[in-house]
Amino acid sequence: MSNYTQSTNFATKDSLPSGDPLKIVKGTEINTEFVNIAVAIATKADLASPTFTGTPAAPTASSGTNTTQLATTAFVTAAVTASLAAVYPVGSIYINAGVSTNPATLLGFGTWTAFGAGRVMVGLDAGDVLFDTLEETGGSKNAIVVTHNHTATSTVTDPSHQHAASSGNFLTETGTGLYAYGGVGANISVVTNTATASTGVTVATTIANAGASGTDANLQPYIAVSMWKRTA
Repeated sequence: MSNYTQSTNFATKDSLPSGDPLKIVKGTEINTEFVNIAVAIATKADLASPTFTGTPAAPTASSGTNTTQLATTAFVTAAVTASLAAVYPVGSIYINAGVSTNPATLLGFGTWTAFGAGRVMVGLDAGDVLFDTLEETGGSKNAIVVTHNHTATSTVTDPSHQHAASSGNFLTETGTGLYAYGGVGANISVVTNTATASTGVTVATTIANAGASGTDANLQPYIAVSMWKRTA
């Protein structure tokens, strides 16, 4: 792109005295001026829908400008960065499931630190002491059974008892106050009791277990992502 540069100062010819050969306007001078003008016009952009080549530059508008002024790449970059910074103020969490690159590199602003390694997020709950403070942590991925007791009662009834045994024969009264085995007379049976004893029964009570405990056995369904917190 070139600008028009005048080669002949025609105004100075007017002040020259008559007869001075320099006062005459020559055709070559006019031709030179036309050529200069043509070159300048040919290298200028059209007003309507111009097509630029090379690396055109323009003044950068002030931040926040909202007019029909042309926007340069510098203005657009600054505007996009400001918008993203507003979307992610200090304290915000950035999540990416594709790469673990620091957002300062991806977004072009802020200071970020890796956040929540190995943890899931839960909403703040002022009514629950476990969730009533920002960045409060807790929980365990391992299955842990709370300490507790089971009570079992077993009752075994085993009263002692006796067995009766008969003699199987009878004694006969002789009338003289004596008794003889086998004869005719009053029959008297003889009963003998066995010794008292218990059965010696032993009862064992077993409490069955249920459930399972172990490492990494208390995990909810999850998906791993990269999380970053903006700190500045």
